[in-house]
Amino acid sequence: MLDVIHLTKELIAIESTDPGTMEGRVAAYIRSYLSGCGAEITLQDVQPGRQNLMARLNGDLAGPALVLCCHMDTVVFGDGWTRDPLGAEEAEGRIYGRGSCDMKSGLACALSAFHKTALAVQAGAKLKRPLALLCTVDEEADMAGIGQAIEGGLVRRDDWVMDLEPTGGQIQMAHKGRLWLEIDVQGVTAHASRPEQGADAIAATGELIARARRDFLTRAGDGDPVLGRATITFGQITGGYQPYVVPDRCRLWVDMRLAPPIDSGTAQAIFREAAAQAEAAVPGVNVSIEVTGDRPCIPLHRDAPLLRALQNACQAVTGKELEAGLFPGYTDTAVVAGTLGNVNCLSYGPGNLEQAHKPDEFVAIEDLLRCDAVLEALIQSEVLGQQGN
Repeated sequence: MLDVIHLTKELIAIESTDPGTMEGRVAAYIRSYLSGCGAEITLQDVQPGRQNLMARLNGDLAGPALVLCCHMDTVVFGDGWTRDPLGAEEAEGRIYGRGSCDMKSGLACALSAFHKTALAVQAGAKLKRPLALLCTVDEEADMAGIGQAIEGGLVRRDDWVMDLEPTGGQIQMAHKGRLWLEIDVQGVTAHASRPEQGADAIAATGELIARARRDFLTRAGDGDPVLGRATITFGQITGGYQPYVVPDRCRLWVDMRLAPPIDSGTAQAIFREAAAQAEAAVPGVNVSIEVTGDRPCIPLHRDAPLLRALQNACQAVTGKELEAGLFPGYTDTAVVAGTLGNVNCLSYGPGNLEQAHKPDEFVAIEDLLRCDAVLEALIQSEVLGQQGN
């Protein structure tokens, strides 16, 4: 059995970029690592050649499980590296490589803890509740893996679901909502010397952006005490095909992170009104809006049993009392919480999110060992029903 440091290095060395190599080799490694430990292994088709993997220890129990949730994919390497993205190089108390922070170190902690528990059960230990390891695909793209896991019943409303995303030593539970729009503006082409004969799609898009942004930021106000202020990003725009022709099309992609008082309905209404104003300002254009992603806000559930159990485990290991806070992005467990109304969903894992997706990504070994110890304490208390040392 490998310790969590070596396990992290071996997982980093397996490319699982998305888009790119994808997760197949990581899943094969996990199956091999767990071979013979007595776990029930389930593979779930998500997309061609891409499968979720769940390992489960049931014993004689059918009640709510502690589900350790980790995604197997990473973002692409990108430029700017000074180290081998697959080298898993150890230096300065850190392990470097793509996915070291997001989230192969977290996967290593979960895989190691699950394997140790499986061996303890083989040696005669009794389970207090089922323990599951859910390894998903596609988290770095459309999150199709966790969606399929929910639909297929691999994770349920009453389960305790903990992902090991990088949280910088904090427990993170709350999430801003996430709304993605694709906006298509159709105009009428004409020679640039006779613009009155056309309808400028790019000009209309500029009107829409200015009006929507102003209205959105005004309505966002001071935001929410936990979630902060809603944000809006106009992430990509394309339009026109020659500098001297009235553009007959412009396409815009918008990312909004939502917090009270702005919810999805309010944000969509802002854009419908801005679209109508743009059509009025530039006669002849037509604006269509498609929602390509819509996730609700996830509030703090301070009385959730999983949160209390994890806080106790953290205090036992670190001596610190941790409060739950906000995870800046949107995680697999946030999808579980939002889809199923599950209050026992949170994030706690090694690494700092500021390092994720960057060149020379790394995880601090001290952080990795701390999370490994906290997870072991949590399982000792809540799965094996034993008190930690």
